Amino acid sequence: MLRRYSAADREHTAAAAALFYTHTHTHTHTHTDTLLLFSEAVQSEEVVMFCVWRVGGLCVCWGLLLISLCVDTDAAFTCTDSQFMCGNGRCITRKWVCDETDDCGDGTDELPATCVAKVCRSTEFNCGDPMYQCVPKNWHCDGKDDCINGADEKNCTVKECTAREFRCASGQCISTSFVCDKEADCTDGSDEVACPKPTCSSRSFQCNNSVCVPALWRCDGDADCSDGSDEWPQNCEGRLPQEKRCSPHEFQCADGECIHSNWKCDGEKECRDGSDEASCTHATCSPDQFQCTDGTCIHGSLQCNKKHDCSDLSDEFGCNKENVCEGPTQFRCRSGGCINMDNVCDNKKDCQDGSDEPLKECGLNECSSGNGGCSHSCIDLKIGYNCSCPAGYNLKTDRKTCEDVDECAQPDTCSQICINFPGTYKCDCLDGYQIDPVSKRCKAESGKIPTLYFTNRHEVRMMTVDQREYVRLIPQLKNAVALDIHIPNKMIFWSDLSLKKIYSSKLNMANDSANHNVVVGSGIEAPEDIAVDWVHENIYWTDSALKTISVATIDGGIRKTLIADNLEKPRAITIDPVNNFMYWTDWGEQAKIEKSGLNGADRIVLVNNNIVWPNGITLDLVGQRLYWVDAKLHTLSSIDVNGGTRHTVIQSEEKMVHPLSLIVFEEKVFWTDTGRRAVFSANRLTGKDITELAVDLVQPEDIVLFHDLKQPMSTNWCRRGNSLNGGCEFLCLPAPMINKQSPKYTCACPDNMVLGDDMRRCVAGSAVLPPNRTPTTTKSPRKLTTPPANPPQQATPEPVFTAKGERLAISPEESPSSHPVTLYILLPLMAMCLLIFGAGLLWRHWRHKNTNTIHFDNPVYQKTTEDEVHICRNGSEGYVYPQRQMLSMEDMDVA
Repeated sequence: MLRRYSAADREHTAAAAALFYTHTHTHTHTHTDTLLLFSEAVQSEEVVMFCVWRVGGLCVCWGLLLISLCVDTDAAFTCTDSQFMCGNGRCITRKWVCDETDDCGDGTDELPATCVAKVCRSTEFNCGDPMYQCVPKNWHCDGKDDCINGADEKNCTVKECTAREFRCASGQCISTSFVCDKEADCTDGSDEVACPKPTCSSRSFQCNNSVCVPALWRCDGDADCSDGSDEWPQNCEGRLPQEKRCSPHEFQCADGECIHSNWKCDGEKECRDGSDEASCTHATCSPDQFQCTDGTCIHGSLQCNKKHDCSDLSDEFGCNKENVCEGPTQFRCRSGGCINMDNVCDNKKDCQDGSDEPLKECGLNECSSGNGGCSHSCIDLKIGYNCSCPAGYNLKTDRKTCEDVDECAQPDTCSQICINFPGTYKCDCLDGYQIDPVSKRCKAESGKIPTLYFTNRHEVRMMTVDQREYVRLIPQLKNAVALDIHIPNKMIFWSDLSLKKIYSSKLNMANDSANHNVVVGSGIEAPEDIAVDWVHENIYWTDSALKTISVATIDGGIRKTLIADNLEKPRAITIDPVNNFMYWTDWGEQAKIEKSGLNGADRIVLVNNNIVWPNGITLDLVGQRLYWVDAKLHTLSSIDVNGGTRHTVIQSEEKMVHPLSLIVFEEKVFWTDTGRRAVFSANRLTGKDITELAVDLVQPEDIVLFHDLKQPMSTNWCRRGNSLNGGCEFLCLPAPMINKQSPKYTCACPDNMVLGDDMRRCVAGSAVLPPNRTPTTTKSPRKLTTPPANPPQQATPEPVFTAKGERLAISPEESPSSHPVTLYILLPLMAMCLLIFGAGLLWRHWRHKNTNTIHFDNPVYQKTTEDEVHICRNGSEGYVYPQRQMLSMEDMDVA
């Protein structure tokens, strides 16, 4: 039952809002903690403002007219078992007790006596004095301090290395194959101490740097030695010159790599071997010109003009903000100059116009009368005054009234859930995560240490993020480039650029090549990235040579080219099989990031400005944000999945020399850098705490992360109920979840066939991509609909749209005239129907005005206490949806 708030109640809750949690279950099957907040700024006895905050900080507010109820206003709140009762009678969730934040408003949740009395659950570890915090037992001895006093990492036993591992002096365990391989794999370098001179077998070739590679790799056109000595001319006598494979508008590096021709001699080494900057002569700019990083010259006045005049954008780097005389020690003269505040009202004119010595204002205290009109603090100045606000508030445009700062509106304020309060905010976590008391970020409760897998040209390596274990998973690969993992099935997938194939294997058997399976073995040229759909059991890949994006079943038995138009150099791809979208980068002449459904429909461009060489891209499925690296701009950036709230996380030519791939988990981002031959990590929210995880690598490219929470399960509508492959003859592909009316899947055919009239069977024909597949920058994608299984024999003519989107009417064919008698019968019936329809509308309008309702987006609440929600289906799976339900305030029971 809802209480009526009196003036005393509003004064009682002035310090903070009364709140409670509801656990919603969205269509993404991810539990989201949603907080409903009663604002303390209630001025009316009957109107209360509700704010609902979700992941990303989105807020929807309603003003609800509450019916006055005859309830004793002095009645105290009753807290549940999961809540803590504050000294002022309010209830807060127990997980906020002793978290170094006053959530009660009276400080009783942070008192020493409260913390000592805090009892941890059997699945938790008590940190002890002084805060007595509770953390999951799985966090105990995980190599990271989670208790503020570090108690969870004390008295821990040292990890035991296996028989196939070498123990470093630091206690780290690495593969024995890493010892004396000319690479410092131990963090302390102890694996390269006292190493004998290596010798190679008769079946191997010894590189100039003493590393051994299979003899078959010598002189095969690929530089398999890190120094390229297996392809040196003196080691390959009689071999035919390598055939040029780059396009006319590209430059071919000495190692065969292709880059844009305008990147040659631009001052940066884009080729891995640096051949694009060999024998280059850079122009000398005149004294009145600015020299871009690529060596070109522009007029000096174009630097820092807030426009990018250099092709590499270097003319806008490091620009300082203009001096606006900010701060309490500065005073701006009306003539435009700045003087020290000590020189104001000192009976000496320091400004040229004398504006620092006004007779009427010097010595006048405007704050003494009505606080100067300021809503909070008034600061008297030598001339005039300023209004100021406490922390968490900003001045409105009137420069007098303070308003709350919505910290949650800023991207990456919190790693998962952001809750805005008046003057402050609080971060919270989704199910399966918990706030780390030390970092204040969300950490997986399971305690399982996340594991990184990354390619290193001839092998796939595995490393725990705490660096305690670092081993080789798959050895003796030719040129491993792309990598992905099917976590529920514990399978690993990779592509080999030299062999032009995609492989798979069980993780626990991947070290033996006999267990490697070819998923795609033909029809591909340059599989630069792959993405595994763990829900619908498909695999997607990009091909930069064929300029396509394709899909196949996870065993490779059925495949199809999804996108083949308007692609220049598709590189990385990442997918969201919960909402059925895919995202990819293209570093062609017009670099961009694009998005479409997993069936190739509803394709749009998300980013096409301030982007030059986008390599890796990854999706934070929890926060619905995309992260990508740009090797030319040396940046790591993020946007939301609709292309908004762009944020540059890291911009550093030193830290991001040639970033190639990345992955995010919890508050961390991990990436590979081929320029620095290393793997790094950093805080994905701030870009700080950049750490080297693996160094001295040969050619690190793709990187993925293994953890149970990385791939949440969802519904596979293609296998729902008794449906086999969704009723599709060839391939069933998930359709993008644009709205609630969106279809769950669509059928697809082989590249040499098209869908028949029933949109399920395939018929002969050339699968030509329609013009509407052309990408646009529109942020509102069109709705994809699937025709019914049995279409009517005669279809009503549909409206026609021109290329500009203008609607053209189609007139139906003229039909024979009917007998006039028919009109005498039909007209009275139509008039009667209109009267009944109008009366119904009036009744619904009256009923709507006299009924207090709340509409929730969460389908769990779209029902009354007596109704059931049924998502019905007909012959076409999941195409019928229940109507929106209304929840009356009389059905709610709110303390």
